[in-house]
Amino acid sequence: MFQKVLIANRGEIASRVIRTCKRMNIKSVAVYSEADAEAPFVSEADEAHLIGPARVNESYLQVEKIINVAKETGAEAIHPGYGLLSENVDFARRCREENIVFIGPDADVIEKMGSKLAARKSMEAAGVPIIPGTNEPLETPEEGIKLANEMGYPVMLKASAGGGGIGMQIVHSDDELTKAFEGNSRRAEQFFGDGTMFMEKVVENAHHIEIQVLADHDGNTLHLFERECSIQRRHQKVVEEASSPLLTEQTRSEMGDAAVRAAKSINYKNAGTIEFLADEDQNFYFLEMNTRLQVEHPVTEEITGVDLVEQQLRIANGESLSFKQEDLKIDGHAIEVRIYSEDPETFFPSPGTITAFEAPTGDHVRNEVAVKANYQVTPYYDPMIAKLIVKGNNRDEAIGHLKEALSAYKVEGIKTNIPLLQKIVENQSFKDGQTRTSFIDEHIKK
Repeated sequence: MFQKVLIANRGEIASRVIRTCKRMNIKSVAVYSEADAEAPFVSEADEAHLIGPARVNESYLQVEKIINVAKETGAEAIHPGYGLLSENVDFARRCREENIVFIGPDADVIEKMGSKLAARKSMEAAGVPIIPGTNEPLETPEEGIKLANEMGYPVMLKASAGGGGIGMQIVHSDDELTKAFEGNSRRAEQFFGDGTMFMEKVVENAHHIEIQVLADHDGNTLHLFERECSIQRRHQKVVEEASSPLLTEQTRSEMGDAAVRAAKSINYKNAGTIEFLADEDQNFYFLEMNTRLQVEHPVTEEITGVDLVEQQLRIANGESLSFKQEDLKIDGHAIEVRIYSEDPETFFPSPGTITAFEAPTGDHVRNEVAVKANYQVTPYYDPMIAKLIVKGNNRDEAIGHLKEALSAYKVEGIKTNIPLLQKIVENQSFKDGQTRTSFIDEHIKK
């Protein structure tokens, strides 16, 4: 096993990876920006190295600085966490060039799945259901209008290189499509360096359901069941749970098989997630693949008892998976909510100093925290400051634990979305499992 691992990330995910490294007697190296000098993950690591100013393009996205820290500290491997460099093809290749293990899949696989259009083609070839739409780039708005009229509105206009909801928009008419095409293409070019657009039919009353997969270098590929991530604001997840309240056992099994087939078809290694949209008749369609650890990975860990970071480290170290598909069972029900420093009504970020912070405790509660009291939340990074995870014997019990834990959560000095989360957990449709992607628009913002 590795003796020392560098974590090329920040916040709660850096703390999360450090925790597993400590348990496995692996030394951890943190890298941090000037704005994060007082962040908890910096003091939790065995070593910490300043890599630049607050802005990510001057610090956390500085590939050569991070590679140099790894070489200088003798780190044999780099865990990229999620976001930032986690799906950066050039970074994965630079690690390989320097004989540093990138804890994730091969760069070629990241590149293939980074293009939503290429991913659609690969999945279609593998026999995985894809959403009806275009498999070639849309060159002009007029071309999009022609296809949209053939498919029927509404359609989803998407950036092939997009992520986090950027470059993605539902359109209902020719006029909307014309306006959305140029704006989204421009934003995609600005954020991802690629303004290529394509189109998919909107899946009505959709649930966003994803399957966690693990694959080693010996040809073993298995799934760890699903996570339901339908409750979102601005196309970004707020509440995630395992298992999905929508799926029957038959669909659960079919989705798991499809995810394993998808991963095998691209020779995938390490942890990854196949995201699907499912309609209320249990039809499901490939959405995209995330070639990294997911923010919501704790709910899978809670229901399976598998430490996904440990498995990532072991696979990267060349070890075979020590369990088989039939060894995995679903135990109870877990729900995760993301605590954001943002206005609960407008969803605008709310940076500032946290004057008091106290996370709930209890046998059924797990906290993944990026902040502490007297910590300055800056505008430079994603506004997520913590994750609250609860587990119960069943969904009703988990909801009860979540309600209790949210009421005990204390964050002062900044606005948070905790009031929004409390509205969700109190909503009867949520309790009934009616967790469609339109949930917040239908039940909270009405």
